[in-house]
Amino acid sequence: MWQPATERLQHFQTMLKTKLNVLTLRKEPLPTVIFHEPEAIELCTTTPLMKTRVHAGCKVTYLGKVSTTGMQFLSGCTEKPVIELWKKHTLAREDVFPANALLEIRPFQVWLHHLDLKGEATVHMDTFQVARIAYCTADHNVSPNIFAWVYREINDDLSYQMDCHAVECESKLEAKKLAHAMMEAFKKTFHSMKSDGRIHRNSSSEEMSQELESDDG
Repeated sequence: MWQPATERLQHFQTMLKTKLNVLTLRKEPLPTVIFHEPEAIELCTTTPLMKTRVHAGCKVTYLGKVSTTGMQFLSGCTEKPVIELWKKHTLAREDVFPANALLEIRPFQVWLHHLDLKGEATVHMDTFQVARIAYCTADHNVSPNIFAWVYREINDDLSYQMDCHAVECESKLEAKKLAHAMMEAFKKTFHSMKSDGRIHRNSSSEEMSQELESDDG
């Protein structure tokens, strides 16, 4: 059908405009982003992140320490200080006193972990250098379950004093085991110090008896 030129031109313009609307990519405005200040977040957990370290050692009752005199430590030298510690301790306890410490003897150090009322190790720990232990024994008349050692304590002014420490074990056998473990720790410490040159090469563990003597019966 014949259409006037004006109508054909309007129809063409309408079709062209429709095509352009379809093909044109219209840019939509970007969404507004609002940044907030970070809030403090507290991380909580019902389970500990690290497992509690299980200490290897012997449960004991630490009787305390007392100063002792002399430089030659022979059999029986700890009897008097141990009796003094034993008397002080028995005055403050009933028939049975629970273990209050864990004694762990290592190659170069002796660790005395103090226990809480639940029998678990606390952060408080006394450390003894094996090289400063002059004598140890598990042979005492007052009780066969007592293990004691003489330790050279260095003061702030670089002077030193000899202290006798004592613990009560659960049995005589446990006390003997601690004495043997202490001797093994000394041997390892001695050989290490000798290889490092801190002890003369011609020295032997027998010649170092003044540094550590043991009498475990």
